[in-house]
Amino acid sequence: MSQEAGPGLGDEQFGRLAAYGESEHVEAGRHLYEAGDNAYDFFLLGTAAVDIVRDATVAEPERLVYRAGPGDFLGELSLLTGQHVYLTARVIKSGTIVRIGAAALRRVIAEHADLGDVLIEAFRVRRDFIRTVAGGALELAGRPDAVESLTLRTYVNQLLLPHTWRDATGDDLPVAIVNGRTIRRATPGSVAEALGLTYRPGGDPPDLVVVGAGPAGLAAAVYAASEGLSTVLLDRSGLGGQAAKSARIENYLGFPQGISGEHLTRLAMAQALKFGVRIHAPCPVEGLHKRAVLLADGTRIEARAVLAATGAHYRRLDLARWAEFERSGGIRYAATELDVRACAAQPVAVVGGANSAGQAALSLAGHDATVDLIIRGPRLEAGMSSYLTERIHHHPRIRLHTETTVRELGGEHALDSIVVERAAYGKQRLDCRALFCFIGADPASGWLTGVDKDAAGFVRTDGALPYLTSVPGVFAVGDLRSGSTKRVATAVGEGAAAVSSIHSVLNR
Repeated sequence: MSQEAGPGLGDEQFGRLAAYGESEHVEAGRHLYEAGDNAYDFFLLGTAAVDIVRDATVAEPERLVYRAGPGDFLGELSLLTGQHVYLTARVIKSGTIVRIGAAALRRVIAEHADLGDVLIEAFRVRRDFIRTVAGGALELAGRPDAVESLTLRTYVNQLLLPHTWRDATGDDLPVAIVNGRTIRRATPGSVAEALGLTYRPGGDPPDLVVVGAGPAGLAAAVYAASEGLSTVLLDRSGLGGQAAKSARIENYLGFPQGISGEHLTRLAMAQALKFGVRIHAPCPVEGLHKRAVLLADGTRIEARAVLAATGAHYRRLDLARWAEFERSGGIRYAATELDVRACAAQPVAVVGGANSAGQAALSLAGHDATVDLIIRGPRLEAGMSSYLTERIHHHPRIRLHTETTVRELGGEHALDSIVVERAAYGKQRLDCRALFCFIGADPASGWLTGVDKDAAGFVRTDGALPYLTSVPGVFAVGDLRSGSTKRVATAVGEGAAAVSSIHSVLNR
């Protein structure tokens, strides 16, 4: 198979994997699966050969993605995510294949580390290749600077969904085309439903439902599933939480050159899928009744344990036209690759004095933006790590404004300026095409009915076991938890450590 298909199997590995399936003969011209199918099996190729193709669309002819021959295998990440099929597998040479169902494939990955490593890496490489050159069943179009477009593009990038994007103007945008079906005013929720990524009831109740797919929730899901607990991971918007919106994390153990929040999230997602976590996003949770999670669509998920990791909501400045400029893309709460690229070589402002604000300012300046960094306090060092403050003080494209407040937003249709005020100097108008707001957050704890919280709404975890709330079998970790340290590493540690307490409850 081509290099784009990733690593292959040795003869001994092929035989060991084949023992989990059933052999059959297939004739040339047969489709093993087709774009639009709800699901497909994993296939080992004995003597048959198969072409993986992207079907023709109105705009483009059929395209060969890669060709697989004897000794190869078929499949990519959609085998683990449950996404509807978006490529077609056509037999081009008659011969034998081995068919392995989804449940058996997960047993292989769990029971054979070497096979799991090969398959997961191959699935990841194939998904990256498909996203880069072949697109998929998902076509998106919209205004590139609109907040709805940015929200949708951020979602499909977080979930590594193969897609094509086209800039467009007009009404009812953004538009998504999924396997020929057109969705107007598309949202992450409507696209996820069309792709088969929303939660579908059925089967035995899970051991654990994790609500919130930030670093704490992802870590808890990975550790729980790796230790044999059937685990469902739900998130209202996407994956990665606030960490996914960080341009660069440099003080996370094991990444001396730093890592973007997006990349860290993608690695964590692959890890979770490897251990069998069922991920559903967006999937809003509206309430909790004992150990039953209540979804916004009325679905009730009974579980043996629930872990809350919903973090916090971004705070907003109390300024006229704030919502208007949010909708037009002038106000942003993240410095992802998409955000930074969109603001390259433009004047921007960053409001906030914590690490996330510093990372955003440096990332934007690194893409030739002129950055006004605005803080209310007298010293940047009061809330930001020294490795960031040193770079900010010496960066020629970053201007620091201390003891300063944003007073006005300006622009006819799109944000083009802001007015700031400093007591000693009065008001000043600054050119600004985008304002990045990093001024803290409030706990996303409203759905946790019946759970004890502190005065600010953060969840108390003062039970007999670490991270246990006042409701038996319900745990809370990360930024949501009262008294937690707001750091990525701390959130990951809490998510992992909580699994020990969950085991204690389940073993009683």
